[in-house]
Amino acid sequence: MTDLTHFDSEGHSRMVNVGHKPVTERTATAEGFVTAHPETITRMAGGGTSKGNVLEVARLAGIMAAKKTADLIPLCHPLGLDAVEIEFSFTSPVELRIVATASLTAKTGVEMEALTAVSIAALTVYDMCKSIDKAMTIGPIRLLSKTGGKSGNWSAPS
Repeated sequence: MTDLTHFDSEGHSRMVNVGHKPVTERTATAEGFVTAHPETITRMAGGGTSKGNVLEVARLAGIMAAKKTADLIPLCHPLGLDAVEIEFSFTSPVELRIVATASLTAKTGVEMEALTAVSIAALTVYDMCKSIDKAMTIGPIRLLSKTGGKSGNWSAPS
């Protein structure tokens, strides 16, 4: 473990100074899950609820959220993202997997943007399907990998 970078030597919150860091290509991929009744998953997969295509609305919400991460997480740097991609897969009759990848060329990483995209996409799925399944659960959400920057590449243990 390294020191917590968002606190100074006196324990005060701070935004990390990235001014001296080199610009590098960076990516981050995160995943999250929504567990629901089989009937709910079937309706998601079919594209239809009374509110419309759940997955396409969730995809847009996740992309929009990634672009607003610095407005949501107090010490995140505002970033000009190059790309955000969100993919959905049904991993069982009761589970939706959401994977988001964010990328850019900058002085700081995009882990929080990928995690935010997954989180908001999952919350959007819940919002769009809550009228038919209030028992849905969200999680776990985690970082799968990141590339670039001073600390180099990292992948979550299998």
